[in-house]
Amino acid sequence: MSSQPTKKILNLKQLVTYQTDSVVSKTIIEKKTGTTTLFAFDKGQGLSEHTAPFDALVNVLEGEVEIDISGQKFSVKADESIIMPANEPHALKAVKSFKMLLVMIKS
Repeated sequence: MSSQPTKKILNLKQLVTYQTDSVVSKTIIEKKTGTTTLFAFDKGQGLSEHTAPFDALVNVLEGEVEIDISGQKFSVKADESIIMPANEPHALKAVKSFKMLLVMIKS
């Protein structure tokens, strides 16, 4: 993406599509201070446990995901959000196919 954000209305759910047995991502904003990325996870897909040096806001747009943050499991559904603190181990798995907007802010 360009360094200057586009001035237009976005339909986030339509910007990424599901692909069988895959995770699809599209970066919306990428700056030194953080990123905004859309994801579409097919059912059963996920991300293994890892840490990141960013506070992260997960906004589930549709579907359902199980997110594990420092050993505590959370079920997050469409129109719900959760914050994953920087440097805490986290993982996620699609309970149903789901789309999310991930906003990461450098700590």
